[in-house]
Amino acid sequence: MVRMETRTAIKTLKEGKYCVLDGEPCKVLDVTISASGKHGAAKVRLEVIGIFDNRRRSIVKPADTEVEVPIIEKKTGQVVAITPDSAQIMDLENYETFESPIPEELKGKLQQGGEVQYWILTGKKMLVSARN
Repeated sequence: MVRMETRTAIKTLKEGKYCVLDGEPCKVLDVTISASGKHGAAKVRLEVIGIFDNRRRSIVKPADTEVEVPIIEKKTGQVVAITPDSAQIMDLENYETFESPIPEELKGKLQQGGEVQYWILTGKKMLVSARN
């Protein structure tokens, strides 16, 4: 069985890194650590945005709380077909094809036959960049 996540203390997360909240892989937007008080441990406020659902999330937890961190598998594929909202991609290693939504920053930049980099996070695939 392949492990899809690892665990780390919430206080070690940095802006731009990734974690899993509510079962959704998220990009960390902001980490605020409050000082420990007379009777309690330091708290961490974590602001994140979901990679696949684009939903903002915010949590406050003790600094030593562990959160899941997704293992990101980076792969290269070739664009087989393009529709207005999605692209059909063929993996260049195992020739598997799959459909993926096109992120806003890549709309108009993909070309049929061009190469793309995509990531696999928690079993889901997302396009990251185009190499035409």
